[in-house]
Amino acid sequence: MHKTKKIRSSYFNPIMQSVEKSNKKCFEMTDLSILNIPAQFLIKEDVSRNPEGQTAKLCSQFISDNRGLLHDFGVTVDSKYDGQKVYLTFSTSNRIGALPLLSPTSGKPDYGLVIKPRFDWSGLGPMMSVMGWKVVPTPLKLPLIPGTERKVPTWVLSSIILNRIQALLEQLNRTFEFIESDLKAPKGTVNWNLYAIERIPSVKFLNIPCRYPDLRDNEELKSTIHFTLRKLLSSLESQRASGIFILQLLEQCMALIARVNKVTPKRPTTLNLFSWNNLPIQRDAFRKGLEAIEWTIDERGLAGLGDLLGLPWIMPMETFFEAWLETIGNSLIRKIGGNLRTGRKRETITPISWIPPFVGSQKYLLPDVIIEKENEIIILDAKYKEHWEEMNFNSWTNLEDEIREKHREDLLQILAYSTVTDKKTITSCLIYPCKNSTWDSMISRKRTFHKASLYAGQRKINLLLTAIPMKANFNAAIDALSYALQN
Repeated sequence: MHKTKKIRSSYFNPIMQSVEKSNKKCFEMTDLSILNIPAQFLIKEDVSRNPEGQTAKLCSQFISDNRGLLHDFGVTVDSKYDGQKVYLTFSTSNRIGALPLLSPTSGKPDYGLVIKPRFDWSGLGPMMSVMGWKVVPTPLKLPLIPGTERKVPTWVLSSIILNRIQALLEQLNRTFEFIESDLKAPKGTVNWNLYAIERIPSVKFLNIPCRYPDLRDNEELKSTIHFTLRKLLSSLESQRASGIFILQLLEQCMALIARVNKVTPKRPTTLNLFSWNNLPIQRDAFRKGLEAIEWTIDERGLAGLGDLLGLPWIMPMETFFEAWLETIGNSLIRKIGGNLRTGRKRETITPISWIPPFVGSQKYLLPDVIIEKENEIIILDAKYKEHWEEMNFNSWTNLEDEIREKHREDLLQILAYSTVTDKKTITSCLIYPCKNSTWDSMISRKRTFHKASLYAGQRKINLLLTAIPMKANFNAAIDALSYALQN
């Protein structure tokens, strides 16, 4: 157990949260935040005469048991004693999600942690829709999470299921069925005995009894898909108030229903699910589609959405923001011209060749987005960190040295990216997310970007620091970014 100490942020002054009392099974945070929880909830039996010592031991065991999974989510946890109580202190990174936590007394996943985006779901939903659902939460094969509080909007799971079912329908395994029919020409296996005894005496020379394999869709599985889609449709209809983007999900759902409308919706039996899950050959889309169907049948949600235990999931917000920048870039080139390449598709990779080979260092450069024009290249790099104006508002001076160091690292990275081209003019942009209120303030003060220039021989390198708001309506951001790039 450690004495109370000042917690330093990885980049900015994080949101500090504290829970004074807790009997909860599932705790809630935002990305890039800190949460203090009194650790006495770990004690299951009667409190001893030395509760602090007992709690401290349980904290140590709790941290040890959950360290690996917390690390995968970018979460650090420590214990501290303030002179009166022992606390568990959780510190999150840029990953959101939900994960089960093992109890040090039972060894079972009796607790859970839900990490929400610091930018509200009401804004992220429309953004997911605009970018074509390129990035969505990924459900994990982990124990279910206790707690029934609604911590994640229900449409999140619906979007995952719809995309999985769409992939399942597109790659649905087709099975061989043997058809018996009279044909005009031999096909497959001909029942010559029947042909000689019945067809020839009846002068039915062109009625040849054949048995042949025919590829037919698995109607039972399609009936189950139809049943699943009907349940999703009902759920989405109840969520219309969540925003216009729900209409897109509804349209997607109804389009998928139209593809299976010829079969009657039918709830699958346990035997159905078992047989499908144990087919010898399964494509990834088939396996994931079946998994999504089971979630819907069992009415499981993401981290306690329904009445049952919730599904664990994860989504790196850094990846989300990079995909959003790609969406911004596609709209930007329609305004300023140029060809767009993305790091997500590995189109911007520049290998680094070490002689002799050196496995312990950087192997390549991979800018997020590159816009290439005739005599100019524009490099856009997403930084899912707090915008500098918000950092200033949240006490810049307290973290000045650390912020400067991290900002210096960002600048050096974007300058390194400027070496991937021999164009005479290079514009390297660091782009941060910001809150809508921050963006409105920047617009009103005409402070949407900061710009500098330097020369490397005959090559001019422009440095641009800017931000884009986390909202689906990005027309103003496109206008501001195009102005900054062209002036």
